[in-house]
Amino acid sequence: MSERSEPAGVPGSGLVKGLAVTLKTMTKRSTTQQYPDVAPELPPRSRGVIALLEENCTVCMLCARECPDWCIYIDSHKEEVAVPGAARPRQRNVLDRFDIDFSLCMYCGICIEVCPFDALYWSPEFEYAEYDIKDLLHDKDHLGEWMATVPPPPAHDRNGEPAKEETAAARKAAVPAAPAARPTAPAVRPEGPAGDGEGASA
Repeated sequence: MSERSEPAGVPGSGLVKGLAVTLKTMTKRSTTQQYPDVAPELPPRSRGVIALLEENCTVCMLCARECPDWCIYIDSHKEEVAVPGAARPRQRNVLDRFDIDFSLCMYCGICIEVCPFDALYWSPEFEYAEYDIKDLLHDKDHLGEWMATVPPPPAHDRNGEPAKEETAAARKAAVPAAPAARPTAPAVRPEGPAGDGEGASA
């Protein structure tokens, strides 16, 4: 078993390098933000707390099924809606319970990405610590209150890939309208024998 060879160098060179970094840092001014007196400047896509837009939720259960921590709890019931002119009333899902346990949530954002109706949003708010861990279970009313803190979406990057809706609209506008079919003259069969070189009669 061979011993690991250490690089040859001047003894104490590592200590000198470490002290040099320390002295270099000591000459610079501190940039510490005085939180909570000074609010931190968070990036636009920071992950604070999850907000719920209740009217967009259709109880499809995608967020609860895809959550790796199983921290989303949803209950609903069906309700009949009378549609004028329809043969029978239709049914729709009514949301009764939508809770997120933030003591279990790992802020992966999968629930927000898989929601097909844009019912879940990231809010940059992060100051919701509690003295009791049971209070970290936010119900749909509490999650709805966070919607007031959700920032507007950032402007689309000019150098980025265009949205699918924009691409589809541009493709539809670029396709020219089909021209009207012109009446075609009936084909005239040549009168002479095949291969005699005579043209067709007018």
